Amino acid sequence: MRVSAPYRVFKATALVVVVLTLLAPLVWMVMASFKTNVDIYDVGKAVFFEPTVENYDTVLQQADYVRFIVNSLWLAFASTALSILIGVPAAYSMSRFAMRRSALVVLMARVIPAVSLLVPWYYVFSNLRMVGGFGVLILSHMFVALPLIVYIMMGYFDSLPLELEEAALVDGLTPIGAFQRISLPLSTPGIATAGILAFIFSWNNFMFALVLSGADTKTLPVAIFDFVGYASIDWGGLMAASTVVTVPIMVLALFAQKYVVSGLTAGATKG
Repeated sequence: MRVSAPYRVFKATALVVVVLTLLAPLVWMVMASFKTNVDIYDVGKAVFFEPTVENYDTVLQQADYVRFIVNSLWLAFASTALSILIGVPAAYSMSRFAMRRSALVVLMARVIPAVSLLVPWYYVFSNLRMVGGFGVLILSHMFVALPLIVYIMMGYFDSLPLELEEAALVDGLTPIGAFQRISLPLSTPGIATAGILAFIFSWNNFMFALVLSGADTKTLPVAIFDFVGYASIDWGGLMAASTVVTVPIMVLALFAQKYVVSGLTAGATKG
């Protein structure tokens, strides 16, 4: 079917508007990170200005943000790895044994607003003297990451043909062996998808770390708040810290997008 010229113009215009709407805040954030606070407030220097790296020097050296970056990386890797270790076998069991009620419970845990659990968590973990440590942060992040991984992997395992596992059982493998040697290797794209999404959630999480972290376990999103004072805001430092938080995740999403798309679409249909 031949597409009319007005439709092509409308499509191109709509695409440009959407891209500019999404990229404009990011471009402004990066540009502001290279400005002084005076230049940020100066409308005449919105585009043309003399760049400075003073804000990044403040973030990476004076404010010791490298330690906060390490904390965020460790927390994201640990919570994601543990969630995959527990969630993938759980999703396989729910898929193969049709445990739909258990799956519904997992889905409900994904739907419950996490903010409603912060007060009970703080009360319980403070009595256990765990508040301020990495253990409580990992558990709190797993509460969201684990249901997400189970939900994604259930759909992926549903799409894998049972005939492959039945053939493995005929060849002498146990059900666990069939899972390890057949289903698990075939589900690698789904695991990559779930792991990437869980990692992004953990890296960006602010609420859990704000309430449950301590001085030694503070993560990067919480540390950004240090630039917000009672009487003033260091916009240059704030934008530089926000860029440090945002750019790694954007690069990860850019390079991993084909794995995310393939993993999600593979679990969308049943084979």
